[in-house]
Amino acid sequence: MNALAELELVAACAMGLEAIVARELKELGYAEQTVENGRVVFRGDELAVARTNLWLRTADRILVRMGQFTATTFDELFEGVKALGWAGWIPEDAQFPVEGRSHKSQLSSVPACQGIVKKAVVESLKQVYGTSWFAETGPRYTIEVSLLNDVATLTLDTTGPSLHKRGYRKLVTEAPLKETLAAALVLLSRWSPQRPLYDPFCGSGTIPIEAALIGWNIAPGLRREFAAEAWDRLPPELWDDARDEAYDAVRDDVPLDIAGSDIDSAAIDVAVAAAKAAGLARELRFRVEPVAAAKPRGDYGALITNPPYGERLGDQREAERALRELGQLLQQLPTWSAFVISPARQLEHYMGRKSDKNRKLFNGRIETHFHQFFGPLPPRT
Repeated sequence: MNALAELELVAACAMGLEAIVARELKELGYAEQTVENGRVVFRGDELAVARTNLWLRTADRILVRMGQFTATTFDELFEGVKALGWAGWIPEDAQFPVEGRSHKSQLSSVPACQGIVKKAVVESLKQVYGTSWFAETGPRYTIEVSLLNDVATLTLDTTGPSLHKRGYRKLVTEAPLKETLAAALVLLSRWSPQRPLYDPFCGSGTIPIEAALIGWNIAPGLRREFAAEAWDRLPPELWDDARDEAYDAVRDDVPLDIAGSDIDSAAIDVAVAAAKAAGLARELRFRVEPVAAAKPRGDYGALITNPPYGERLGDQREAERALRELGQLLQQLPTWSAFVISPARQLEHYMGRKSDKNRKLFNGRIETHFHQFFGPLPPRT
């Protein structure tokens, strides 16, 4: 394998999760970073591309930042794109579709910008490969042009399907929580596997499964593939090294006490199948049970949940009843801490207390708050 080069990389994420992604990157050893809206820009080499795709729990995708420049005209956009080193990444047979977005910029027509970028990349590659025709039959190198305040940012997507697609979920329920957001809730709770964890509205089991992956230190990308695995610049042995490191880091001897319940039996069927696909079927307990009948076991646990939203599932009265029953359940768990994500403005009323902390997060396009109700610390042993 050739010597690795330092790259400017971008971990794209949902709004509100930037600080958690930054923390994850630091724990992986990538401390040179800049936090921006919806992304964390960091420095790393080609191995970092593989490691971050495998390990990041709360990011959506890993991008290589090819360049950034001011572009207020199509000529500026064309010349700026053409000057970038595309042939250092994109081989002659590659597919290179262009995706785009524009916000608060003079170049507001996204299709026109995509067309200009495509022509500029073709011209750049022509100069290196000495050909005027590219068949585009090989590996996929998705280019994105993002225009914000007249600044164009050009990136290559190394991930492919979003990182929330871990590979363990074949079916979804009506209003699923993204795996990346579920992992963020667990990380924000500061839960550790020495404590019980329970989700009384577990749906398809995303929070318990993500907690188990965290508890056993399983890299969330171990069961899937990534677009850049087909790239010449990132050879198979590099990915093998990253996966070997991830397998060596697994701590599957750590006891877990993680459970979930839901009133919907079909959702529990999906949860059980997903846990099995994730290799966690023996470690997680799922039950068909209304929240009013839930009886989490153990003390000093963490209840982490995403109760039904009236605006999301169309039944406001049912959602309010669920919150009321959740509040009653918490009163029966005096040593537990609770972490609830909800758009409900009256959530603290239903819980019977003010939250100790709350944080704005987006569940899809729904603005929610992640309320944190801290219980007492366990006694020192």
